[in-house]
Amino acid sequence: MTVEKLVSDEEKVSIASNFILNSPPGELNEVLHDVKVLLKNSVLLNEVTSSVLQCNKNQLTRVTVQNIPHPCVISEFNDMGNGNFLDPRSRKCFKYDHLRREASGCDDWDPDPTTDNWRVPLEKALDDYVLNHYYAGFCSVFAKKEGPVVIINACIEGHQFSPKNYWNGQWTSKWSIAIENGLAIVKGNLKIQVHFYEEGNVQLISLKEVEQNIVVSNEDQMAEDFIKVIEESESHYQKAVGNNFSSMSDTTFKALRRQLPLTKTKMEWDKVVTYGIKHELAKIPVL
Repeated sequence: MTVEKLVSDEEKVSIASNFILNSPPGELNEVLHDVKVLLKNSVLLNEVTSSVLQCNKNQLTRVTVQNIPHPCVISEFNDMGNGNFLDPRSRKCFKYDHLRREASGCDDWDPDPTTDNWRVPLEKALDDYVLNHYYAGFCSVFAKKEGPVVIINACIEGHQFSPKNYWNGQWTSKWSIAIENGLAIVKGNLKIQVHFYEEGNVQLISLKEVEQNIVVSNEDQMAEDFIKVIEESESHYQKAVGNNFSSMSDTTFKALRRQLPLTKTKMEWDKVVTYGIKHELAKIPVL
């Protein structure tokens, strides 16, 4: 009996889904290609579509939509169900095929004025923040109402993909603001994910959660104070990650491997090669 027959279809789907959900940033296409080869079954492949959707949401995947002049995002905040997603910036909605990775359709959408009055000033402020703090960043802001509470969701995505140099990296920030009775409860989730795969395979995944309250007087003031929370939180997080790497260079990384051999003397490789050549030459008989 072959190993393939020992693995049930349910197990294959579970394993493939796990691969997809843990795809490094910028490498989902490569993972999907490998998953197709492993499954060898279009029916099973369709069963992992939900994992592809979740991966796109987690990584705040940017997509290009015809008739929308700016990139759109795939996230948990704008998922309207049945493959439809909302872009409040353009007041459009579109459909996205997660296996083909293609966007289609572009229908008009009318926002709720009571929530859009909060969303628009925050979107403008966040645009300016991303422009000043990110090399190639992108942001989207969404709004909805749950009873008397106005919920604002904001997301930031920045990445640098360099597959020719065998590395890809991404920063994502997801924020939720619940506004009620002059108080805004802000919750944030910051994530860094980096993948190095030159002569090896190393991933870094770092997470940070933030929670803070803001006293609200009006829409513009709330947007301004929210940007201050983001700037302070992301700056502290970035510095902390940098400090950890500096500390690990002197401790953890050194512990992985001896800097010097047991003799406490560096190996002089040039001399070793020279000695080796002399040793081989000595074996050649003199005519």
